[in-house]
Amino acid sequence: MRTVRFAPLQFACSWDQAATLDTAEALVRAAAGGGAQVILPPELFETPYFCSVQKPKFLHLAQPLKNHPTIERFRAVARELGVVLPVSVFELAGPARFNTTVVLDADGRTAGVYRKSHIPQNPGYEEKYYFSPGDSGFKAMDTAYGRLGLAICWDQWFPEAARALVLDGAEFLLYPTAIGSEPSDPGYDSMAHWRMVMRGHAAANLVPVIAANRIGTEIEGDTALTFYGASFVAGPTGALVAAANRTDQGSWIVPFDLDAIRELRMTWGVFRDRRPDLYGALTTLDGQSPHT
Repeated sequence: MRTVRFAPLQFACSWDQAATLDTAEALVRAAAGGGAQVILPPELFETPYFCSVQKPKFLHLAQPLKNHPTIERFRAVARELGVVLPVSVFELAGPARFNTTVVLDADGRTAGVYRKSHIPQNPGYEEKYYFSPGDSGFKAMDTAYGRLGLAICWDQWFPEAARALVLDGAEFLLYPTAIGSEPSDPGYDSMAHWRMVMRGHAAANLVPVIAANRIGTEIEGDTALTFYGASFVAGPTGALVAAANRTDQGSWIVPFDLDAIRELRMTWGVFRDRRPDLYGALTTLDGQSPHT
């Protein structure tokens, strides 16, 4: 038996960065105090979701990963508490900028770095203005509590990303997120769909899925986004094991026996019976298999 306890964090973010980071750290400490070993904050939690609009001043928020103050702060926290802690930041790398998560291992060392691959561009989610498409690929990371697969927000809608991570040995999938209302369609609510697609990744790959989202309404100029929270944990058959509501700050701790899940994954044969020789269309943009 190899039981690991997971905790998504859910909280609001503001331009009072010191207060926001204090909130994040307090929630990490509370989750660790409750026994959590892998703790997931939301996407880009240092500030409000600046990507709701296109403003040159927000490009200056990007910082290099080396000596990044938020990463270094939480590196010390991860080391002190003995937890795995992914930290989502706006990365400056030469002339490029990336939506990046640095995974800090339980001893504080960097277990891996992932740059968001799929970059959305919709009203209220103007990410192509800020981020280059990530070049790190979908690679699982070894940590003190198991082999971790991580992708970021819009990545979570793509089953190919989840499958690639599990093929690389990921034992669980983490998705830091910033998602809510749609300014171009105020009556549309994607929450149920958002949860269901990731629960499908859990079921199809027989791994737990943990998703962390922010809460609150953020206003930038004429654009307002209300983030719907609803952070959750799904088990390896897609069952909803823990689910937050749309408004409450907090964390939810869920244990999984990763050895038992590994046995379940082996016995189902969904990886044994794959036919990658027939999946050529997945490597194209227009669906035309190179083998036809």
